[in-house]
Amino acid sequence: MQQNARCAVEGGCPTDYIAISFAILFFILLLSKFILPFVVHKVPNTKCSGFWIPVIQIFASFNLLLSLVMSVEFLTFKRRHWWQSCYVWAAWVEGPLGFGLLLSCRIAQAFQLYNIFVRRRLPPIRSYIFLPLLVLPWVAGAAFVTMIICAVVIHMKKPLNYRCHMGTPWIIPIVCLHALYVATLAGFLGAIRHIEFRFDELKDLLKGIVVSASSIVVWAFAYILNEIRDDISWLQVASRFLLLVTASVLVLVFFSISSSEPLLSQISLRKREPKEFETMGQALGIPDSGLLLQRESTPVIDPNEPLDKLLLDKRFRQSFMAFADSCLAGESVHFYDEVHELEKIPVDDHVRRIYMARHIIEKYIVAGASMEVNISHRTRQEILTTPDLAHPDLFNNAINELIQLLKMNLAKDYWSSMFFIKFKEEASMRSTNHDMEHMTDWNFSPRLSSVHCFDDPFHQEQFSKGSSHNSHDSDL
Repeated sequence: MQQNARCAVEGGCPTDYIAISFAILFFILLLSKFILPFVVHKVPNTKCSGFWIPVIQIFASFNLLLSLVMSVEFLTFKRRHWWQSCYVWAAWVEGPLGFGLLLSCRIAQAFQLYNIFVRRRLPPIRSYIFLPLLVLPWVAGAAFVTMIICAVVIHMKKPLNYRCHMGTPWIIPIVCLHALYVATLAGFLGAIRHIEFRFDELKDLLKGIVVSASSIVVWAFAYILNEIRDDISWLQVASRFLLLVTASVLVLVFFSISSSEPLLSQISLRKREPKEFETMGQALGIPDSGLLLQRESTPVIDPNEPLDKLLLDKRFRQSFMAFADSCLAGESVHFYDEVHELEKIPVDDHVRRIYMARHIIEKYIVAGASMEVNISHRTRQEILTTPDLAHPDLFNNAINELIQLLKMNLAKDYWSSMFFIKFKEEASMRSTNHDMEHMTDWNFSPRLSSVHCFDDPFHQEQFSKGSSHNSHDSDL
């Protein structure tokens, strides 16, 4: 009985080690969820907030779990140095660098969603600036607690409570600070709830609010039990066990809810969906995105035609893109191709246009982007400061500048390259095959053309041929 009472005060109970084991296991699972997509699915490492915010979330999760172990009596050790003080871990690591930073990451993500889809513009402040500003209230609270502790030690000459029991009056403002950040998340949720997102952003944000709010309730309950009933040994042990296990579950579930980027869950870190998308256009359901239809007509390519007119043909554009890539200058053609995909989205479909426009900006326009294009500073700033991401003429000036660069640099060399020769050969072969198919199509009897989809496994191809010729027959 005395041993149980002793471990309840000094730490080292069997349940304490079980709780620590839970924390280590859940943190390993969290790391695996972050690392495996890069190892198994070969997800590219980006420099945008879609990569760094998850990294910061892992850092905050580690701080939260470690601070709980160090500030509450889980382990038996003598605190000989100031940095081992439970007040340091509880006030600074658990607050600003733990739960506060974790919630601030989610608020930064919700702030991005609000600006992009409600205000239809890029956030006025970058995440690496906005995130430290969100943590400032936690830093101010930690500094205030430190000042109170120093006043108690220096002026009142009262020894510190090595168990970090500060009394119930201190628990109330701490819980209110936690609840304030959850309420901020709920406020952004109310502001964007009318947006018809293509993916699970709204649902993920709601899950984050529910999980964080539930954890705060459990933590408050455990902390209050720890403060007001410190004379009951088993209650002390059970409350801190509940505290650490709840935090372990929180960090894993909170990280698993993917809303770090509006499209990250579909085309990057989350590979649970049975259908994977190679391009943003396919993820957004743009018709014929990235596809070459075998039965497309092959126009005659005239080098004297304007380049912007030639690039409208998908086969020529892909041939020219392959040539530009071989010259290590394919960014401009890739940019033109994705803007061409954007133009397929109806003007009144604001949400999908914003998805695509933001993807293009992050990939080609932002300084230091993976495929940054060579455009003037004025044009770049016009795009980055646009008041409407869904505007149909958003990238027109950039396209015009890049077309001029392509005419001066790559277009002349392309006509004498093997890429153009191969393109002409393939075009002539397709034209020959198309003429032969056109001749044989006229020999179809009405009996064969009346085969329906349930009878013919190639009904889709035959229907496309038959429909065109039936209309021709009716005209005759």
